[in-house]
Amino acid sequence: MRYLHTMVRVKDLEASMKFYGLLGLKETRRWDNEGGRFTLVFMAPDGQEECPVELTYNWDGDDALPDDSRNFGHLAYEVENIYEMCQHLADNGVVINRPPRDGWMAFVKSPDNVSIELLQAGEALAPAEPWSSMENTGTW
Repeated sequence: MRYLHTMVRVKDLEASMKFYGLLGLKETRRWDNEGGRFTLVFMAPDGQEECPVELTYNWDGDDALPDDSRNFGHLAYEVENIYEMCQHLADNGVVINRPPRDGWMAFVKSPDNVSIELLQAGEALAPAEPWSSMENTGTW
């Protein structure tokens, strides 16, 4: 058995692709299915194409999205510098739901309410402002 991918349903394919692009993922393949009326876009970090997230977009819409009851847990990605990544995301309008107060872990959400856990590679960074005193926002 081997890991294939994590699938999430998305309401706005372009907004979701932009969000995952901000995390550093790139489109690795795409499948438009005319008969099934859906598009699958696979996105992964450079050099880790075997670990994609599959964005499933239904052409006729999905009125249940975004809905926390459809949320399955979270995707987790290791980052080189958690503070730089969180600043990059915040600068691009992404809410940092659980700031990296400990220099180790943060959570954000995609446009479809999918929780994304960001973990610092290696040892935790020393606590730093503005992150160490930032409150949580919403849920993750």
